[in-house]
Amino acid sequence: MNKVSGLTSAIITGALALSIFSFDILAISPDFIDDALVAPERKRSDKNRDPLRKPAEVLRFLGLQEGDTVLDIFSGGGYYTEILSRSVGQSGNVTAHNNQAYRRIMSYDLEDRYNDRRLANVTLLQAEPADLKLDNDTYDFVIMALAYHDFYIQTDDWPEFDVNKMLREVFKSVKKGGVVGIIDHVAISGSGHSVAQKLHRIDPELVIAEMKSVGFVLEAESDILANDSDPHDIPMWDPSVRGRTDRFILKFRKP
Repeated sequence: MNKVSGLTSAIITGALALSIFSFDILAISPDFIDDALVAPERKRSDKNRDPLRKPAEVLRFLGLQEGDTVLDIFSGGGYYTEILSRSVGQSGNVTAHNNQAYRRIMSYDLEDRYNDRRLANVTLLQAEPADLKLDNDTYDFVIMALAYHDFYIQTDDWPEFDVNKMLREVFKSVKKGGVVGIIDHVAISGSGHSVAQKLHRIDPELVIAEMKSVGFVLEAESDILANDSDPHDIPMWDPSVRGRTDRFILKFRKP
């Protein structure tokens, strides 16, 4: 064998070995979010929601990391809370926030979510938005999933509150460089806050302006949950779009 062919053979052999080594590394390093989704302990009702809510794509876009300290604001029945809990693992933890109205509305989904410390790294926090108190520089990752529009809902058990004050509380609780992810139903541009009461939607530009006003920086937007056939002027529960609304995803960072 001449020197050139011998060198070529060595290069091919080395590349093949590197390829096999790389494949082995991938094979033993499964994605922690995907692992959380296929956990046999997850509720069947939650798994049935996954195709439309695309949690793996959403959380990868937002940059969730193993070991993160997470706050789930208006966590509702805990769909995202459980995925977050299983994703961040034993070295991470999740605070699941609700107010009294949310706990009442979502009681059917909460009956066995947290029984017997089923999610041992989750801490439950019940507080009305006006009374929310959070520790400084605590969270790596905050999520508000289909909840921001509820800041502008007003009912007998959901009194009006100072949204800017609440957002400032969230801002101080996020670590420098931490992320806030917001998912919500798109409202018509310029429709204002009142549409939240009628349609349970919100204009993403309002969200961006309000988050920026307290110091967050908009880092990215995603169309993972977009639906161009949603007219944006009907309630999110209308049968034609229920579960399939056009939803925006905004990723903010604390500088």
